Amino acid sequence: MIEYLRQFRLGEYAIFDFAVTFLGMLLVAPLLTWLCKKIGFKVPIKNWVILGLPIGILVHVLVGNITPMTADFIDLHGHYLLKIFIVVLIFLGLRGIKRK
Repeated sequence: MIEYLRQFRLGEYAIFDFAVTFLGMLLVAPLLTWLCKKIGFKVPIKNWVILGLPIGILVHVLVGNITPMTADFIDLHGHYLLKIFIVVLIFLGLRGIKRK
């Protein structure tokens, strides 16, 4: 079933993976926002959703599970549009965070 869902692609990346990333971040964002509030940061839920892909790449690198997007991002000799897109997501995701 999952292989069927993963066959629909945007370029070389599965649309299903994007949907799971954004939906997962949307579901855990209230908890993450609450935890950040406890340590003195105000992080809107939309920022967590925007940061979903950059956080996902970071987690995949840390645990050693190199997915196609992670491999493309850490590749030093190409995939510049992906790198620019991820950097823009990081910038937009960090932009609304405030220190309480």
